[in-house]
Formats: sequence, structure tokens, C-alpha cells
Amino acid sequence: MSAQTAPFRHDINVPAVYQAFIAAETAAVGAGVDKHLVHLVKLRASQLNQCAFCVKMHSKEARDDGETNERLDRLVVWGHVSDFTAKEKAALAWTEALTQLPTHADLGPLRAALREHFTDVEASALTTVIAMINLWNRLGVSVH
Repeated sequence: MSAQTAPFRHDINVPAVYQAFIAAETAAVGAGVDKHLVHLVKLRASQLNQCAFCVKMHSKEARDDGETNERLDRLVVWGHVSDFTAKEKAALAWTEALTQLPTHADLGPLRAALREHFTDVEASALTTVIAMINLWNRLGVSVH
């Protein structure tokens, strides 16, 4: 592999930025969203962004924390199965709307669905988790 085609080492090239991303990720995940839901959100965004590294990592982490293979297998069709709660479906719809930009979806009904299951603080934390996994996916895809 030539120097021109070698992957970027973001952690080495911009260490202060990379460390700030890690701090933001830690704060976002620690802001009160259930860890099982965080796994689902991160995995679904990673699937949409086709980040192979992140899909592998978040699938493993979800399983390690007790998520079932059956639910993980059906995550790609979450809207068409009964495996996921209304709360999880609201979070996954929000994840897809914020991941697949630009969107022509009216975010108002999605925000209303979130408010049925999450406080404003939790919804903001969830939005931040979604933003962070999209950032990590883009960094990951840049080094594939």
C-alpha cells in the first residue's frame, strides 16, 4: 500500500480532536439513554452508513450486554416486526431520519413520538448519541 492510499490515522494526525470526540461520546452515552437502546441505535446507524468495523463492534457489544441474536438479526426490518417496543421504534425512526440526510421527512411527528417515550433531556441525549455514531461511522469508513 502506498503512502497515497494508506488509511488516515485520525487518532495520530489530530489527537486533540480525536480525544474531544471520545469525550463527547462518553458524555452522550452517559446522559441517560438505556445502554441496550444505545446499542440498537449505534448498530442501526452503522448499518445504514455501511461501516463494517462499527457494525461488527456494535453487534458484539450488544450481544455481550445481553441483546439477543434474533432481535439483532431483525434490526434491519425493525419497522415491520414486533420484536421492538414502541419506545425503541421511536428511537430507531429518529436514528434513520438523522442518519439518512438530506431527509424530506417531516421531523415533527417523529419528535412527537419521541416525547411519548423520552423526556426532553433523554431525547437530546439520544440525538447526541445518533450524531456521535454518525461521526464515528464517517471516520471508520474513511479508513476502510
